[in-house]
Amino acid sequence: MWIIANFKSNKNIAEALAWVDEVGPQIPGTTSLKVVVCPTVICIEDVKKEVLVGGYHLIVGSQDLSSFDEGAYTGEEAARILKDVVDLSILGHSERRQHFNETDEMVAAKVIQARQYNIGPLVCVQDENIPVPDGVKLVAYEPIFAIGTGTPDTPQNANEVAKLLKQKYGDDIEVLYGGSVTSENAKAFLQQENIAGLLIGRASLEPAEFIKIVEIADSLL
Repeated sequence: MWIIANFKSNKNIAEALAWVDEVGPQIPGTTSLKVVVCPTVICIEDVKKEVLVGGYHLIVGSQDLSSFDEGAYTGEEAARILKDVVDLSILGHSERRQHFNETDEMVAAKVIQARQYNIGPLVCVQDENIPVPDGVKLVAYEPIFAIGTGTPDTPQNANEVAKLLKQKYGDDIEVLYGGSVTSENAKAFLQQENIAGLLIGRASLEPAEFIKIVEIADSLL
């Protein structure tokens, strides 16, 4: 089971480290529960060091990576450089598609880069019709109407979309749900047969709220 915190464009270095030091000690060492934090790019290296020094059971990820290898691509973060500090990258988030005009082809190119440098790609899809690139085993269903609105999808519909994705791409893919997740609705989503975890935005910013969600996930294992 996966519980993933996506900070989006929030928290400076000091704030991110304070979050790690509050959340880290409370993450159980359960091998079947994978807890990931994806801070802003400027915070990643410091967060990684804090996790290692603290011995916390936290995986560090990035919110994106470049569709190009390293080189003359101003402002881009190449997978070869990120690989030293992250183990996972969120790709194709609806906000990237909306605000930065990311296409399915660009997401597929990013997946190639991630896999080349052993970074696990978490590909976000807004419905079952968005293509999942070859080799991707971790997918997040995040309906656009639920992102940052406080109005999540129903657990039942999310489960049905996850089922359709598994039928389309194989039972070995894991499908997460993302979109207005809170500690109040987390259990209902995690209890669904085809949902293997949660991608959490706003609710992940508050350590106490995120810890509640982690505890709920751990109780279901």
